[in-house]
Amino acid sequence: MNFLHTDKRRTLIFILISNFLLYFGFQVWRTMINNFAVEEIGIGPASIGGLQALREVPGLMGFLLGFLALFVSEVRIMSLSVILLGAGIFLTGQANDIPFLFVSAVVMSFGFHFFVPCNDGVILMAIEKEQTPKTLGQLRSLGAIAALTGTVMVYLLAEGWGYRTLFMVLGGLIALGGFLLLPLGGIQEGLPQRRQVILRRRYWLYYVLAFLMGSRRHIFTTFAIFLLVREHGISVQTTAILFIINSVVNVYALQLVGKLVGRLGERLMLSIAFGALGFIFLGYAFVTYLPLLFVFFVLDNILFGFNLALTTYFQKIAITQEEITSNLAVQQSINHIAAVVVPVIGGTAWELFGSQAPFLAGVGIALASLVLVQFMRVPAKTPSVVVTSGTKV
Repeated sequence: MNFLHTDKRRTLIFILISNFLLYFGFQVWRTMINNFAVEEIGIGPASIGGLQALREVPGLMGFLLGFLALFVSEVRIMSLSVILLGAGIFLTGQANDIPFLFVSAVVMSFGFHFFVPCNDGVILMAIEKEQTPKTLGQLRSLGAIAALTGTVMVYLLAEGWGYRTLFMVLGGLIALGGFLLLPLGGIQEGLPQRRQVILRRRYWLYYVLAFLMGSRRHIFTTFAIFLLVREHGISVQTTAILFIINSVVNVYALQLVGKLVGRLGERLMLSIAFGALGFIFLGYAFVTYLPLLFVFFVLDNILFGFNLALTTYFQKIAITQEEITSNLAVQQSINHIAAVVVPVIGGTAWELFGSQAPFLAGVGIALASLVLVQFMRVPAKTPSVVVTSGTKV
């Protein structure tokens, strides 16, 4: 990754290590949670919707990061977030009932959701606009490698160690990694010295798309694997294999997506993504052939990578670098308004109308997003503003 100058090398190293730990841990949790919840806790559709909704409450509170970043650096928040994520995964292994499982999910979720806006903010502030799509694609690829590592470990160890031991051991190691990153919390290479909390009317499309993407994302994350586990009875090993395939594909696909966003632009790439997504949700609703559902699952996961186009779109329309982190945090909160509501409504709709209901709603969301993306406009190119040692030149 040659996208950062030498004077930003420590920032790069921190980003790489923290991203690996976060996505490794989250994938371990994500791979096992449905099977663990169904097999050991006895959770049903409404409760799994409640779990996922409650897990997204920290994302809903993400707007607070804009104010927290006024006093604590994004880099230090990222270290603390890795610690929280590891602690939540550890606690999941100790859950014996639904309330405790909910608590552990919230702790884990605070770590994940407070990390992501800070991580993206550091990247957008430290990297020139022309390099951002490629850079984000490379970092998403690293996340796929971390997810692959976590999934392989689940596949190899879950049967022998059991869900609980694996949650506790890996969660503890991730938390330890976060503690080791804390001394790097003072890094400010390539970042502006001050932050601002400013919301602007010109960002309306960014905010609306964030809401729709949150709705789309949580239909997938809550109900896609749950559909495969509950309706088709797939095992945790099969779940792990699916995530392994996703991770292997994404190692290469996300780098390609980043390059294509830089070459073709955000509007075209998001149009392709939302158009394809509508057909995939139709497949979830009406297809019963399991191998084809597996294909939909992999394709759906690839389409998540296209979301980096929304991030680069915001970088292009942002007025100042100082307000980037606060608006990324607000975007996450807007995204998670849907995240809190969709799993509960979707789970209830599933029980009332059948498994097709949440996915048909997803078709409508994809079509609405496709229409709105056509309103994307970016300013004409201007010379890049390079930030070094906290000073804009």
